[in-house]
Order: sequence, then C-alpha cells, then structure tokens
Amino acid sequence: MDVASLLPLTTARLSLRLFTPGDADDLYAYQSLPSVARYLYRPAHTRERSEQVAAERAAQTAWRADGDKLALAVCRRDEPGVLGEVSLTLADARAAQAEIGWTLDPGHQGHGYATEAAAALAGFAFDTLGVHRLYARLDVENTGSVRVCERLGMRREAHLVENDLDGDRWGSEYIYAALSADLGSRSGD
Repeated sequence: MDVASLLPLTTARLSLRLFTPGDADDLYAYQSLPSVARYLYRPAHTRERSEQVAAERAAQTAWRADGDKLALAVCRRDEPGVLGEVSLTLADARAAQAEIGWTLDPGHQGHGYATEAAAALAGFAFDTLGVHRLYARLDVENTGSVRVCERLGMRREAHLVENDLDGDRWGSEYIYAALSADLGSRSGD
C-alpha cells in the first residue's frame, strides 16, 4: 500500500504530513541537539545529514514489507514549521506488528503535542493500516516518552537492562505495547 494519498492526518491542533526536502532546517534545529540524539542512540545530525533524512522521508510512502517506515512531520495546523516527528516502522508484515516513535523539538515539549500526534498515528496504524500490535522502545531515562506511552494506554511489557551502547554509555530500555483491541479507533479528529 502507498500511504501518500491517505495523508495528511489531522487532529484538533496538528497536521501530520510527509516531510519535504524543505523541512531540512526545521529537522536540523532539533535533530542536531545532543539532548535529542541521546535518546535515539545515535550521534546528533549534521546539517548535511538532516538534508538527507528530509529527502529520504519525503519518499517513504510504502507500507507492505518488513522494514517499511513512515515518518511524518508534526506541524501546527495554523502555523508554518515542523515541531517534531512521529514514525511507524513495519517490524513484521505477516504478524502486523509495528514500532511507533516520536521526537519533538525541546522548544515545543510540554504542550501535549507528542501525545496528540502519537495518538493520531496509533489510530491510523490500527484503523487504516491494519496493525495488530504497536510497540515503542524507549530509554528508561526518557521520562517524557514514558508519560506519552502511559497516556496512550500502552502497557509496559519489558525492561531491558543495559541493552544498548550509546558511545560509552550503556542505556536501558522499556518496551511499551498495545494491541488494536486496546487502542483502536483513537484517531485524531
């Protein structure tokens, strides 16, 4: 399935749309921050990497095979600019399992945007894409994302201790998940 024709997703305050190459500056503004990259277990983006990522994400619209990824820019409906992003990765097409994620510019955190955007994407995953199980992997120290998972009604299924190495720092992860029967029909509007 090509999801481009099904977008954007909208909520009361937000529009979730495909990235465009023109979003590179907004993407770089938060993806270049060490405080953001820390929870993504990768180095902060360079300007060049942000340009590559914006272009790659603009072209990612397939949803059919393991590894297909949909990354959407989170924007206010009434203002220009990208506040952050939400993503879905098809982890197992046969079992209809997908990983959900979100990253928000720290300047836009604390307003409920991550929860609103993630709820809209979860609803889309269950109601439109036919996902059976949605899960999120997050650093245990990322308390903001823990709260988002809990607000969404996801359950904590695992605590993986020192399972990932970020440079020279061992990180531990929580895995939260929900089934379509748990969260289905929660789309944004």
